[in-house]
Amino acid sequence: MMTMKYSQIKGKSRISVLAAVAVLSCSLFTGCVDQSAGNTDKTTEGNSASTQSGSVSTMLEITDPEEKAAVEAAKAKVKGMGEEPKIIATSPSTAEICDRLELDLTGVCSSSVSELPKRYDEVKEVGTAMAPDMEIVASLDPDWILSPATLQSDLQPKYEAINTDWAFLNLRSVQGMYRSIQELGEIFGREEQAQTMVDEFTAFYEDYKNKNEGKDAPKVLILMGLPGSYIIATENSYVGSLVELAGGENVYAGTDQEFLTVNTEDMKTKEPDVILRAAHALPDQIVEMFNEEFATDDIWQHFDAVKNGRVYDLTYEYFGMSANFNYPEALEELQPMLYPENEEDEKQEK
Repeated sequence: MMTMKYSQIKGKSRISVLAAVAVLSCSLFTGCVDQSAGNTDKTTEGNSASTQSGSVSTMLEITDPEEKAAVEAAKAKVKGMGEEPKIIATSPSTAEICDRLELDLTGVCSSSVSELPKRYDEVKEVGTAMAPDMEIVASLDPDWILSPATLQSDLQPKYEAINTDWAFLNLRSVQGMYRSIQELGEIFGREEQAQTMVDEFTAFYEDYKNKNEGKDAPKVLILMGLPGSYIIATENSYVGSLVELAGGENVYAGTDQEFLTVNTEDMKTKEPDVILRAAHALPDQIVEMFNEEFATDDIWQHFDAVKNGRVYDLTYEYFGMSANFNYPEALEELQPMLYPENEEDEKQEK
């Protein structure tokens, strides 16, 4: 269910915490699929929002023996230190997880768009999530560095160069986040705090999962805005995983990629019911860019979603690049966008 590695390099252990997401090992709602060996053939059963049904225990279960062994080895190493490890969290999401696990940090990321936990107000900043200052990181002599798995290819060589332990958390989905939380809880002796969070998610999901069952799944196109351009977000992205969790059908499902570059002509052939616009960063600028794009490129006027007024800008704090604890608010925001008929029914009942 997860991909984990544990090895000895320059006398220090390396552990990659990649809790399950669709792109790696488990289709969110149609059962587990081994996707670690190249391209995947991810399928979705049926064409209704009932695809979101599934048990929480299945979604969060950690079964890979190799991975379990890696966690146990890391746990033993931390315990053998005889003191609390010095930890650096290089992204807002990893910092928030550490806060809820009641872990002190030696270093924390800087962010101009996300509010970091007050617990770390006096902690040394090490730069942004995408480009931590490795001179500062090295000077703090960390025992562990925690980062999102989406940045692993860029950051792992830098971490190896300073001879420290690291963990890359899979934050491409809510499920992946909670699996990573369970592993971190074991490694750092915070099992109770981790279980509290898992119980919160379990209670939420058991109540939520049947909300849209039986309803037709809306076809959704997700645009992820970048400064000056945009890309397509698939179900393997965090925003895409939220849409799938809500029962929506991503019109670019079935790939092992997180994001795609596609021309508008191809998007038109998908004829989405709903177009969602999200921002990678600089949300105000991205909204302006999308507004100009939709106003000046005539092809958008031919999309049914545009004709029907079903184009929405997503709140940046809820729909960022990494999973966070705002997912209930994110799903609540998606509800009237994906299922406007529900809103009408509620109004009539009142």
